[in-house]
Amino acid sequence: MLRTLLCISLTALISISSIAQTLTKEVKAEKGDGIYALLRRNGLEPTEHFKTFIELNKERLKANNALQIGKSYLLPIMQKDTIQVAEIIPIKDTILVISKPIPKDSIIIPKKDIIVNPLFGEKYEDIIKESETLKGGVYYLISGHGGPDPGAIETYNGKLISEDEYAYDVTLRLARKLIANSGTVYIIIKDKNDGIRDKRILEVDYDETYYPENPISRSQKLRLRERTKAVNKLFIKHKGAYQRLIVTHIDSRSKGKNIDVFFYHDHKSKSGKALALNMHNTFKEKYAKYQPNRIYSGTVSSRSLYVIKNTLPAMVYIELGNIKNKKDQRRILNYENREALAKWIYEGLLVDFGERKK
Repeated sequence: MLRTLLCISLTALISISSIAQTLTKEVKAEKGDGIYALLRRNGLEPTEHFKTFIELNKERLKANNALQIGKSYLLPIMQKDTIQVAEIIPIKDTILVISKPIPKDSIIIPKKDIIVNPLFGEKYEDIIKESETLKGGVYYLISGHGGPDPGAIETYNGKLISEDEYAYDVTLRLARKLIANSGTVYIIIKDKNDGIRDKRILEVDYDETYYPENPISRSQKLRLRERTKAVNKLFIKHKGAYQRLIVTHIDSRSKGKNIDVFFYHDHKSKSGKALALNMHNTFKEKYAKYQPNRIYSGTVSSRSLYVIKNTLPAMVYIELGNIKNKKDQRRILNYENREALAKWIYEGLLVDFGERKK
């Protein structure tokens, strides 16, 4: 017996409304504007609206999505952030279809859009694909020290804390964001046992390896050569692609010295300097937003460290804080702060990718 269908809907079966009705307004590009700068100047978060901007203006953009000074471009204005889906309610031989709004965040992404990587630990090994924004970008991530060298160390509440464990945790969180947005990522220093850890005290160990699965040398000179050689070999493999190296460290200074995140680059690399400046500008904006009552004192400068001088990709060397200072310890011991650091570094990389040059 055929079942009848009663559909309370404008369509024959199911009515599904469009995601967030999008309105637009026009603005003119000013001197020095890239897409990210234009979006920021008009109060829009670049990481959220970059793709929509490209779609709205694909006929107006120059090569490599460049803007033209004085030309008008459409800006997206997002409205309600809900999706209408159909709820099917069986009533004997009748199916009643009712349009019902649900929050956007509750949408289940199909399993095919999940990448599984055990290196991130059981809680974080499933990486949901967020976008293809960084498709074509190749990233090398080096967290400072590792293996027999824990880097800067300090005692906190009677327990030993070390530079390499906290720099590694931030690096893993950054890697996860890059992968979720289609970046190709090589984690040069890694620990198969640790994963991302939502803890204050990260246990110190000495079993890190360098890419792909090599033991780290006890000699400092060899350690630097090992990671440099690994990056340069991969750089040649990806010749012609947009490639960036990000090195994360935690400084060790006097206990009274509170420092903001700061950045080094190779003085010979214009792309490296641009990358460091993009990072610095992103952090400055974040501090202005989240800590408006204090001045961000992080700096950008060149420095002749071995890894900076001898690696081939454009790179930035980041000091995340002073492990001996109580205020800086609060920044790195709180896992939510480590997540924020990784997110801000990621957003600086997004800006750099949007302005990409080989």
